Amino acid sequence: MPLSGTTTRYGNLAQAFHWLTALLVLAAFLVSEGGPPARVYAAERASTLLLHESLGFAVLCLLVIRLVWRLFDRIPEPPAMPGWMELASRVTHWALYALLLAVPLSAILGAWFGGHPLTVYGFGAIGPFFAPWSAGAALADIHGTLGDIIMWLAGLHAAAAIFHHVFLRDRVLSQMLPGLSDPSSGVGG
Repeated sequence: MPLSGTTTRYGNLAQAFHWLTALLVLAAFLVSEGGPPARVYAAERASTLLLHESLGFAVLCLLVIRLVWRLFDRIPEPPAMPGWMELASRVTHWALYALLLAVPLSAILGAWFGGHPLTVYGFGAIGPFFAPWSAGAALADIHGTLGDIIMWLAGLHAAAAIFHHVFLRDRVLSQMLPGLSDPSSGVGG
């Protein structure tokens, strides 16, 4: 499989970006404990916060790389489907991209406006670059809500891909899974 996409499949690099992003988002969600700032920034939770913030920072960096690659990569043509399904797919994909940006940015700004640095493996403490402001706590709450939304939307995205594969037997899922052939081709599986 080539690095670049074809008319029917995403390339190896786009697939790697997709699955690494999914893994990082899931890991960041699972290690997050949330709560009021006094609890989130408590000394006994520093290692968990460092891991969570590092994962979130990695998601943000990977998103930038992924979007730059998308400018140069060939995107597969969607399989034939009703117009409403294609529109739902496009809206969902762009909503996921927006959330991949908004979730880490809301955390970073929430921390900085709350008077806390962002802690990232290899970089140490970054910021804060702003004077503490009461909006920090509100941004932290928004971050938590957006984190929940991205998990629900990603779950819906995965369920739709499985529905396409199992019931519609088209290539929606196979074009993003390494080694999975197009079910409509009658080859492999």
